[in-house]
Amino acid sequence: MKILCAGIKTYDIPPDYSGMVLPDKPKLKFLNKVPNLKKAKKEKKKLRDIQGPAQAANTFTAGNYAIVAMGGGYIHWGHIEMIRLTINRKMDARSTFAKWRINAPYKPITRKGLGQRMGGGKGAIDHYVTPVRCGRLVVEVGGRVELGEVEPILTEVAKKLPFPAKVVSRESLAAMQAEQEEKELNNQNRWTFREVARGNMLGIRKVLSPFDLHNHGRFTGKFHLPGRV
Repeated sequence: MKILCAGIKTYDIPPDYSGMVLPDKPKLKFLNKVPNLKKAKKEKKKLRDIQGPAQAANTFTAGNYAIVAMGGGYIHWGHIEMIRLTINRKMDARSTFAKWRINAPYKPITRKGLGQRMGGGKGAIDHYVTPVRCGRLVVEVGGRVELGEVEPILTEVAKKLPFPAKVVSRESLAAMQAEQEEKELNNQNRWTFREVARGNMLGIRKVLSPFDLHNHGRFTGKFHLPGRV
């Protein structure tokens, strides 16, 4: 004798988009390749522009999903065009919008011609880049969509960037920040980098820079060390 019974399936409640209002221009706008300046000025390298954590554009504004930089680097205009064309072509503008969280290229990069001898001063301006620090949002996506719909598009873009990046949502970004705070509060190791540097153990202050003391050893140049507390 066989007894057949139907199981009850429970599904997640779909999100409510009743209060979502799309902007008039939902697609990413074109960013200029060269800044509009009366006179272009050369600059030093200023590697501090890509070192350490981001102090701006590190939280969400209007969207629900974004690409966050996990290390520092420079974005060229070619990368910006790749992001704009990939997202604008593959997203549905009737239900999705995208927003830039970085500025147009503004930092000049100089280069000398091929075969020139050493000396002769600083070279001419070759192109412009946008510096990005660890933790900065590159592009933000929102609208009446879920993460599964836009994650393949954003992942394709994140793989082509010149620094490590990942796709996050509001919840996952908040979880990452909460996990870092939890590591600092419940750290069982008494001898953290901060305590070792503060106590000048084994004369370590001789080899530490002000950058290391300020960020407590969590960054090595443009690279982020997530395991260090």
